[in-house]
Amino acid sequence: MQMDKRLSGKTVAILVANGFHEEDMTETQKALASEGAIPRVVSTEVGLVNGWHEGTWGHNFYVEVKPKDVLPSQYDALLLPGGDRGVKTLLESAHARRIVKGMMDAGKPVAVVTDAIQLLIGTESLAGRTVTSRPEFREAVEAAGGIWSESGVVTDGTLITSTGGETLTDFTATFLDAIEQNAEKAREAA
Repeated sequence: MQMDKRLSGKTVAILVANGFHEEDMTETQKALASEGAIPRVVSTEVGLVNGWHEGTWGHNFYVEVKPKDVLPSQYDALLLPGGDRGVKTLLESAHARRIVKGMMDAGKPVAVVTDAIQLLIGTESLAGRTVTSRPEFREAVEAAGGIWSESGVVTDGTLITSTGGETLTDFTATFLDAIEQNAEKAREAA
């Protein structure tokens, strides 16, 4: 009999819009699936969402859920890939902001790559949190009450932030561990 994988049955929302950084999503998405999690692409786009890859439009991904149909209680974790175009679109969506705020308020694992830090700023979810991103976001993070770190990957409770690029492997491993640890805490509390 095959043993359950460590994230079996855990559902992870991946919130994106056209222009998201494809590699920010795909590496983590594959790792989640290989550990038994169910990654679900949530997007404001209709039908397909288009990634940004190596300076041009990349692949299309099937949109599984619209933000208006998402309740944070239905998901175990949230992944926010970077990509300025996609993040700006998500910031305009009240439902996308509601998802981010709801997951943060619930203390569920939230993984944020580069530009997506703007979603935490836009939902006033940074006060007292230590985070990282690209240097151009430092001033906005600090103005929102966040604590800036120069590290490539930062964990503050169930919030994991990354500068992207070569940190994605460590970021992904940290996110998967956070999902597993959060599930263990929930089982112990039950």
